[in-house]
Amino acid sequence: MKTSELTGAALDWAVAKSLNWAVMECEEVPGKIPQTAFLIYLDSSGPIGPNGRMYSPSTNWERGGPIIEREEIGLKRNAPCSTGREWEASPSITAKGAGGKWGYGPTPLIAAMRAYVASKLGNEVEIPEELE
Repeated sequence: MKTSELTGAALDWAVAKSLNWAVMECEEVPGKIPQTAFLIYLDSSGPIGPNGRMYSPSTNWERGGPIIEREEIGLKRNAPCSTGREWEASPSITAKGAGGKWGYGPTPLIAAMRAYVASKLGNEVEIPEELE
């Protein structure tokens, strides 16, 4: 799937992969979520973090914000008529994190996470079937 088209659980999964987190499919086992920040589970809804909550950096500033800050990804509002590309995410001048890759999306978090994933995994990403 094209990185520029990733949304929802597929984009969140790709961000976790970009962070080099071990992402694995498993049966849901209540109370058995591992207590490590580097392992998340994938269920039919998408990635589940070690706290048992959905891992959603593309919609949750608490998760996506630190990536934007650490990777020095700039955000800019485009013209409102740019449907689906209302926001633009760009690498810093030093291209520290985004590696020269730009991202676009309907929200700042989606644009930034697309730029981040493209910089780490490329312009195409193989997504698990259940997330497509």
